Amino acid sequence: TMRSTLSTFNEVWQQQFRTRVLNQCVQFPETTQFLIGCSGGMDSMLLLFLLSEICPSNIRVIYVDHQLQAASGAWGQLVQQQCEQLNIPCVIAAVQVSAGNLESRAREARYQAYAEHLQADDVLVLAHHQQDQAETVLLRLFAGAGVSGLSAMKSIDARQHYQIWRPLLDLSREQISQWSKQLNIAYIDDPSNLDTHYDRAWCRLKLWPIIQQRFEKMQQAISRSSTLMQDADQILQEVLQQDWQACGTATQLNLIDLQRLSAARQRQLLSFWMKGEGQYRPALHMVNRLQDEVIAAKTDAQAALHCDAYYYVRYQQRLYRLEKALYLAQQQDLLMPSCTINFVRDQQFSLASGLFEISTGAMGLAFELLEQNLDLQHRIGGEKIHLYGRLGRWPLKKAIQQAHIFPWLRHTIQILSIDNVMLGVFTPEGFWLAQSEYCVVDGWLPKIISQ
Repeated sequence: TMRSTLSTFNEVWQQQFRTRVLNQCVQFPETTQFLIGCSGGMDSMLLLFLLSEICPSNIRVIYVDHQLQAASGAWGQLVQQQCEQLNIPCVIAAVQVSAGNLESRAREARYQAYAEHLQADDVLVLAHHQQDQAETVLLRLFAGAGVSGLSAMKSIDARQHYQIWRPLLDLSREQISQWSKQLNIAYIDDPSNLDTHYDRAWCRLKLWPIIQQRFEKMQQAISRSSTLMQDADQILQEVLQQDWQACGTATQLNLIDLQRLSAARQRQLLSFWMKGEGQYRPALHMVNRLQDEVIAAKTDAQAALHCDAYYYVRYQQRLYRLEKALYLAQQQDLLMPSCTINFVRDQQFSLASGLFEISTGAMGLAFELLEQNLDLQHRIGGEKIHLYGRLGRWPLKKAIQQAHIFPWLRHTIQILSIDNVMLGVFTPEGFWLAQSEYCVVDGWLPKIISQ
């Protein structure tokens, strides 16, 4: 009687679960194609069976062969055979896992393979379940993750170029096992899942039983916490978007506006801003260093912080994020030496400070200078300039400072002259005409088009 009752319960539960998955499925457009990431394990083989019943004409399968174990090719054959029986397209993608943390590198290679096989508007479907979710929360907690990290995996997760759907995320490992046995689903057991050298296997085999002895429903509790964290993360993201719009752009922040925020909101905004288009936020100590070493540095200090592919620098009351190559260009010998240059009408030409073209202006240089060899050299310091329309000569350095040209771009400034007579200066802000005997009405001028 008990067995009959349990069987009836399982049938009802399975039907309810199928209905819930179907309801999730219809949230996507009817034309959506689903790419199932199938490892050959019990979870993903059950997922394959389930979706073959619900939407058989909308699914394809990918098996990623990490080539880390001798049997990995045979596992791919099992997946392919099952797909052939179900009349579902299947591709086997062999990948090379680079050196380093094996779990992390294998995951990167796997998702790269997924991305390469996803077509426009496809949805990637993965078989993560409730225990996977709880393990992820614990491992991220041990790594010192914040709200976003502890929110772990979402049932429907929007990535930069595609979506991920995890229909089994609310199912326990026990439910999946029981269902798979009832359906007599063939699957493989990856021996690496028993290798406690890997963090996740250690967490599952060593830590999990100890905690569960004390807290029987810890899996459901941790999974519930991740859901609450997802709500908190969404609220945080909404606040961060408001703060970001109030304080700056992707490349700069207004420090006056930033410092009006509470300390906690400052830290969160800086962390979010430094992340940029990357997948992960920087470590907390890098955010603290940015605050201590750059934002709080003396006004005249040329402080900079290198983090990942960027340098963070302050200029006046703004904080800038600069690409590494741009920042280092001022320190490296990447510039052309002094040279001669000549110009012709309507010419476009590129210099260190930007792209220019020859045009006419109300006041400019005499046309006799066109097609002549003119001297072009970088400033070395101490130069003085008599800017057209200004009284007297004054230090070029002062003119650059008053024009608010960023310090990391000042190395691109070049001086144009002939026979030691300064004709003007090429800057990222444009060409500055110098007062000289060559200044004429309706002359020609280099006009900047873009930096």
